[in-house]
Amino acid sequence: MVHALREARRVLRPGGILVDLRPAAEHRRVGLGEGPRWRLVGVMRETFGEDRAADRAVARAIRDGLFRLEARVELPLERWMDSMDDFRTWVAEFGQRRALASHEFLFRKLRSRLERGAKTIVARGPMVLRLLRKAGRPSAAESARGIAGK
Repeated sequence: MVHALREARRVLRPGGILVDLRPAAEHRRVGLGEGPRWRLVGVMRETFGEDRAADRAVARAIRDGLFRLEARVELPLERWMDSMDDFRTWVAEFGQRRALASHEFLFRKLRSRLERGAKTIVARGPMVLRLLRKAGRPSAAESARGIAGK
């Protein structure tokens, strides 16, 4: 991630903005229903090693003066699913991007509640949006390549 941030800085023009938008390192909450009628069924068991490493890389880039943090906002995100098959597919896809423990406990709880008439499965978890402004003067390498003037 540090290399990616350095490369992003290299290609940004002076004062340019880098948008960092990623899921927050918080467990997704899964429930049934919609809006105020939403009821928690369980919490996913994710690991956050890569997320925290990425957060440390961004903090380091700011500390090293590569970027200035212009804004940080947490945005609520909901993923709506109509069936257990949709939920299983989402968990499988989500697990390709994050290390997940077994979620059979959650599948059983959801299946039981769906049999009692609930219709919509909703997974909730925040996204974090950071706006990072390219900071400082161009490096000698950037100046030599003519990047600073672009």
